[in-house]
Amino acid sequence: MIIDDIKKANITAMKAHDSASRVAFSEVISRYTLLKTSGKNPEVSDGDVLKIIQKVDKELDEEILSYQKAGREETVNELLLQKKALASFIPVMLSKEKIIDIISTLEDKSLPSIMKHFRENFPGQVDMALVSSIARGL
Repeated sequence: MIIDDIKKANITAMKAHDSASRVAFSEVISRYTLLKTSGKNPEVSDGDVLKIIQKVDKELDEEILSYQKAGREETVNELLLQKKALASFIPVMLSKEKIIDIISTLEDKSLPSIMKHFRENFPGQVDMALVSSIARGL
């Protein structure tokens, strides 16, 4: 599971005294634990972990913009190091052409069926809004 890899990377970062990576990995682990213990979803999948990573990455982007506007370059550099640490765990998003190719191979091309297929088979690897707009355009 991805969370196990993140925990190992966190330990490696701790041993290397890499505080930026530790902060990023610890945030993901913390949110994973919170989700797992919330009672809503005791079985946390890799897709759920990918969503957590992507959310943390997006929040880092927003923080970077804020600190850039404030002229705090040292903090911006620290946040960029955190993003870099998470980057290896973020899958490459499917392109528009690849989404079209996948849709063309499906038997049932109804919108709910297409959305279900991508949600189940490509968690965290596709922008569902893009899938929806492509499916409606076909």
